[in-house]
Amino acid sequence: MTALLQLGDDGFSLPMILGIVVLAIFLLVFLGIFLRYANLYIRSVTTNAGIGLFDMFAMGLRKVNPSTILDAKIMLVQARIDGISSRDLEAHLLAGGRVQKVVQALISANRAGIELDFRTAAGIDLAGRDVLEAVKTSVTPKVIDCPNPAMGKSEIAAVAKDGIQVLAKARVTVRTNIKRLVGGAGEETIIARVGEGIVSTIGSKDSHKDVLENPDSISKNVLHKGLDAGTAFEIVSIDIADVDIGTNIGARLQADQADADKRVAQAMAEKRRAMAVAAEQEFKAQVQENRAKVVLAEAEVPLAMAAALRSGNLGVMDMYRLRNVDADTRMRSTLAGDSGGEPQQQS
Repeated sequence: MTALLQLGDDGFSLPMILGIVVLAIFLLVFLGIFLRYANLYIRSVTTNAGIGLFDMFAMGLRKVNPSTILDAKIMLVQARIDGISSRDLEAHLLAGGRVQKVVQALISANRAGIELDFRTAAGIDLAGRDVLEAVKTSVTPKVIDCPNPAMGKSEIAAVAKDGIQVLAKARVTVRTNIKRLVGGAGEETIIARVGEGIVSTIGSKDSHKDVLENPDSISKNVLHKGLDAGTAFEIVSIDIADVDIGTNIGARLQADQADADKRVAQAMAEKRRAMAVAAEQEFKAQVQENRAKVVLAEAEVPLAMAAALRSGNLGVMDMYRLRNVDADTRMRSTLAGDSGGEPQQQS
């Protein structure tokens, strides 16, 4: 047993050698970690960021970039903002947040005197909104064009009661409301509400001249409606940038109505004409029918005369006198130029 514990003549035991090996491995690992994170560790120590060497190593194991966390922590320390640990920053980064944006927003809000804690800022960032831009807009109001030129419209069209179209363009000055940023509506809602208010205000005017004389009445009326309710913004002012006169919608509608009435009248006249043509054709048919009856009646005359001759009711001399009278009548008609008369049929 003693032989197993003794190695060589120098008197080093096996446990001592194992301890030396473990210590050497530890020193190598520590040296490797130190060399890898030496620059970051020195920055942490010199700025009192409070992030240790092994904390950086643990961040590397958790797939977190220590440089990002350290930069954010240094900015917070230099800005004298307490209460935010590196764990909070690391958790926000792992959740897919933008740590730099959140920290910059916190510093900007702190300098501007705006109440904004880390949880609120992190929630705004994770919701997909630009928290830094929101803080900047809270400090410096933002101007929104209504309507938005990017949507392809440059003016809002509305019609006064006199039928004249009025084209208006407004500029809305808004300030971000941090408390309503999460869950609040965006710029599109503000633009839509302001546009609706402008249309309703112009439509309530008796004449387009009222709009041209007092364009500020539009902005006052729209501003008093509280259009920023439920949005992430607070409307500071609504200014009418431009007012123009469009087309005469009332006259156009009257012209369209007159044209429609003309078409209806033409259709009714065409209907009456068609009915008259149909009635004329019916009358012509009746004339032809009556003429056919006359022809049939005239065809029965020779038969009646023949029957009268056979029965002795009509003599031969009477028949000759009848023919003479008929011939004399046709001759007089010919001399008088009466071509409409039709000679009687002879037997």
